[in-house]
Amino acid sequence: MRRAERGGGLLGLLARYILLFTLALGTFAVLAVSWWGYQLAGLFYPCNWEGLLADSALGEGRYDALRGYLGQAGSFAVYEEGALIFASEDGFDPALTEGELSCIPVQGTLTQVSRYEQTDETGASRTLVIRLTGEEEAQQARAVVLDGAGKVLWGDLGDGQERYTERELAFLTDTRFENCLLTRAAIPGTDRVVLLRERQYTEDEYMAQYGVIQRRLWILAPAFFGLATVWVLLLRRRIAKPLRRLDAAVTAQAAGRSVRVGDCGGPREIRRIGESFDRFARQLEESEAERRRMDEARQKMIADISHDIKTPVTVICGGIDAVCDGKVPPGEAEPTLRMIRRRADTLAQLADSFHEYAKVNHPAFLLHTERTDVGEFLREYLAAKYDEIALAGFTLETDIPETPLWCEIDRLQLTRALDNLLSNALRHNRLGTALFVDAAREETGIVLRLADNGEGIPPARRERIFEPFVTGDDARTSPGSGLGLSIARQILERHGGNLTLTAHPMPPRVTEFVLTLPPAKKNG
Repeated sequence: MRRAERGGGLLGLLARYILLFTLALGTFAVLAVSWWGYQLAGLFYPCNWEGLLADSALGEGRYDALRGYLGQAGSFAVYEEGALIFASEDGFDPALTEGELSCIPVQGTLTQVSRYEQTDETGASRTLVIRLTGEEEAQQARAVVLDGAGKVLWGDLGDGQERYTERELAFLTDTRFENCLLTRAAIPGTDRVVLLRERQYTEDEYMAQYGVIQRRLWILAPAFFGLATVWVLLLRRRIAKPLRRLDAAVTAQAAGRSVRVGDCGGPREIRRIGESFDRFARQLEESEAERRRMDEARQKMIADISHDIKTPVTVICGGIDAVCDGKVPPGEAEPTLRMIRRRADTLAQLADSFHEYAKVNHPAFLLHTERTDVGEFLREYLAAKYDEIALAGFTLETDIPETPLWCEIDRLQLTRALDNLLSNALRHNRLGTALFVDAAREETGIVLRLADNGEGIPPARRERIFEPFVTGDDARTSPGSGLGLSIARQILERHGGNLTLTAHPMPPRVTEFVLTLPPAKKNG
């Protein structure tokens, strides 16, 4: 730590090591010039194919020993029965047919092949291929005309082929590898074939390399002296170590390893960069974790939607097929159709749930609120639901004060939230379950509690109960879409309140949902 905070400028440091710095920079300049000279020289010396083919290492299979014949522009590959068994560099085909191999000119022969695309009087595509063999004074010419499928319509190239594939034409016209000359040769004493590939540099490439070497020869000598002077004048402290630490951290982060720079030392600006990097790394980790969580949730949501839709659709299709195929006796047709109608109603309810969920989560969703006594609203709601509760075999206990509990609410949306909570309680509990509904003014706002003494929610699902598509079990055999509680919470949050599940309700209550609403502002 003391070393990181210690003062002192870079001028004194460089004054002691300026000779070493100059020597290192000069060495670098010499190596750079030598390297560029080697690269440039490689452009002018062709590959020594004769030496490679004459070397005994080729027949003995010691192919790596032949790399010295390649220069800067050459490469070769060895094929046995059309399969690649060795390549001096990437880019060669893993397998070649006999037809493709036969289209590659033999090393040492003078062959030039030209290809022309034409159309005949009917508009059909035709390909003209002309091959010239031998020296200019005694060249032999052969030509073929191919149809659009590569079939020979006229002529002969001397290889006896009646059809050419596009790959064979590419090898034949030496366009398989761009700006490269490809030839072949048989390896004596074996059934192997060696392909020889040599890059053909253009005049512009030659001139570009000339320009590079000339510029470096002229500017490297004075440039390193000027750089040494600027280096001494500008740098403040020793920065090599903190920069290396930052570079290692960035490299590790790019490779997917989580690292921290900490106090990297060096000038104040570099230390601030280190601190910023650490903040960025933490934010990146959090963002990646959130992305993974959202991806998992998205995948689960898609699977849940597919399951919820597939089950009723399968039953509906099966029932309809049975009726249409005459497999349902006349007396049982009506029950079957009613079963289909019930499944269709299930799909309609599921679609309504999807619609409501999308609507309450849309940024344009608005509440139409009015000043309402929530206690009186709750009494009216329970009165309308009393018959439904009684028919389900449930009892109802309420505790709603007569004192007005004024809130700004959207009556329709709050009714939908209460419906979702009540329907869950009726659906997932047995006959004889008691429902508890009460309301009160508390420090947190106007609080409504809907509870029951029924089966309860499994502990493993309590933390995720408000997430979309979470139902009573992982197999999704319980009825409902799993959107009701999520919609209810969204509605409460749109009101500025909240919907929570009590962790440990007071007995005899087993499950208790708490709806919190902000109180309305006083009139006047």
